[in-house]
Amino acid sequence: MNFSKFAQRFSEHSGIILLMDDLGEAMAGEQNVLMLGGGNPAHIPEVQAFFRDRMQQILDRPGEFARVVGDYDPPRGSMKFLEALADLLNHEYGWGLTAENVALTTGSQAAFFLMFNMFAGEFAGGATRKILLPMAPEYIGYADVGLADGIFTANRPTIEKLPDRTFKYHVDFDRLTVDESTGAICVSRPTNPTGNVLTDGEVSRLIEISGARGIPLIIDNAYGMPFPSIIFTEAELVWNENIILSMSLSKLGLPATRTGIVVARADIITALSNINGILTLAPESVGPALACDLVQSGKVTEISRTLIRPYYEEKAQRAIALLHEELAGVDYYIHKAEGAIFLWLWFPGLPVTSQELYQRLKQRGVLVIPGHYFFPGLDDDPWPHKQECIRMTYSMNDDVVREGIKIIAEEVKAL
Repeated sequence: MNFSKFAQRFSEHSGIILLMDDLGEAMAGEQNVLMLGGGNPAHIPEVQAFFRDRMQQILDRPGEFARVVGDYDPPRGSMKFLEALADLLNHEYGWGLTAENVALTTGSQAAFFLMFNMFAGEFAGGATRKILLPMAPEYIGYADVGLADGIFTANRPTIEKLPDRTFKYHVDFDRLTVDESTGAICVSRPTNPTGNVLTDGEVSRLIEISGARGIPLIIDNAYGMPFPSIIFTEAELVWNENIILSMSLSKLGLPATRTGIVVARADIITALSNINGILTLAPESVGPALACDLVQSGKVTEISRTLIRPYYEEKAQRAIALLHEELAGVDYYIHKAEGAIFLWLWFPGLPVTSQELYQRLKQRGVLVIPGHYFFPGLDDDPWPHKQECIRMTYSMNDDVVREGIKIIAEEVKAL
């Protein structure tokens, strides 16, 4: 059977498919594996209790249940949720939003597929534009969402070595090139895969650069404030009409509901929701129904601040302590854990590729993600650093994390 170029493009091997296949098999219990590769959030009992109670309330109200599962929302998503979120963000940050500034999508991955192809690719008159990632490594899920090849350009970071075998990436503004071929700038903050949080100064410079060029700055805020607030350092959340802010219900504890959130200028939201209507008719309704009361009351920020953030910060510190213990005697660095649910390990001079290390660990029953997948836009750059890193999650239960780290250390020491 012959497939179109579209089908061929999106059925080829990719890093995100590797991640989700491994994640699906591990979470389904089909293999006896230690899952340190996926992005599935932890099942925090106190947080799940809120959603379980809310689900029970919906089930106990036949009219509400019928609406949630039996009626389409508008292409922009649940109006009640959009209004509640705009009010929450205005209360927290004074942004002056209305529901016209917010749209929902079927998960953040879908949101980035739409946004990247809105601002990159072929334009009228024959121009071609790209998405600039000012600092790679960046999120693995960005790499393959373009309808055309080569829609990304990226910048190597500078590397600041810190005490206790930690390091931090910074945007190298001296090497950053923004020109007529740049359609938008995109950063994740906190950054997946590294847990890096761009400084307020770095964000301010990116706002200034994007504003001067008249292009949007897309900030992927999936782990940031005001929810789920998996961010362990001081950072200001900013928005203006030149910024597109992406959020999600996934890391709040609702990944299966596939609810992405986009906050942007009204004309961008209109275009996004029109595409939504064509592709999916409407986003799903269950996630907004489960979370709406928490957002409307503002309790979502309290839960994020008092339950979710401390839970992950404590797990991160335990995992880092284990890594230092098990990797003693190895040349390694851990990216400073400033947020998100991952640790980024760098092994300078690693004698095998990150893919080979991944395969060796998989044979031992440990799943991580090879680092080279996280450098979209630097595909042709021979930088050895791309092959010296792996991403692991610390969100699984402590026994899994402990045993997985022990095996990672054994395999690296054996090389």
